[in-house]
Amino acid sequence: MANLERPKKLGKDYLDLFLQSRQARGVSPRTLRYYRERLSKFIACVNYVNADRQDIEKYLNSIPPNQYGLATRHASYRAIKVFYRWLRTEYELSNPVAGVAAPILGKPILPSLTREQVMLLIEQAETVRDKAIIALFTESGLRLSELVSITPANIDWELRTIRILGKGRKEAYAPYGELTEKYLKSWFRYHCPNGNLWGLNQWGITSMLRRLEAATGIACNPHVFRRTFACLLRKSGVDTMTIKDLGRWESLEMVQRYTRSVNFQDSMRFYKAPLA
Repeated sequence: MANLERPKKLGKDYLDLFLQSRQARGVSPRTLRYYRERLSKFIACVNYVNADRQDIEKYLNSIPPNQYGLATRHASYRAIKVFYRWLRTEYELSNPVAGVAAPILGKPILPSLTREQVMLLIEQAETVRDKAIIALFTESGLRLSELVSITPANIDWELRTIRILGKGRKEAYAPYGELTEKYLKSWFRYHCPNGNLWGLNQWGITSMLRRLEAATGIACNPHVFRRTFACLLRKSGVDTMTIKDLGRWESLEMVQRYTRSVNFQDSMRFYKAPLA
């Protein structure tokens, strides 16, 4: 088992260097916070340079089995696994996670909204801008970072698409519908943006959604809208592969996870007897 001293480069320890490597690869600030939070707790409890499989398992099992216990364990497992792979590649340290099985997760049904709930949120939104944001979130499945970076030049009014920089700063396109178009054009009549379309940063949009959730009692955040985008498409008969492409997901598994609330009765509306 390796027993190397911490690197002396710039006085940084392994965790700082790992985070720098992730940042250089273009991961989002949110992902960096996720790695720092999970790994800081792990490093505070485990002598990670000399850890073995039993140390890893003991640490994961020490995470309290509360309502989110298994999900938290699995998130920690993923972060630790990536960290040790990096240590193995960069510093030839042993990888004790290689023999540790991932915590088994259940399959919770993640919340999404009905069309009626979305329309109520739009109705209760204070400004045309806020209505446009909610409609666009729902009709495009945009992530918050994608939506906040839109400029007028990114919008193709004829095709009803928006050019965005997705995860990993990959260029992609997102669709939108007639409702979003109506509110966007109305917003443009009041506001002539040269850069940021909304005049808001991520925190400004998040704060607006939180106020709307407090006023209506309806879950109102970018993750819920992204799941709603997938579920409403699935309930209208769109197949999961098409939803994956429209929502810019990397795997069908994630689409299936997001649309788990779509049930048998929803699917029966599109059933045609094979022998009819």
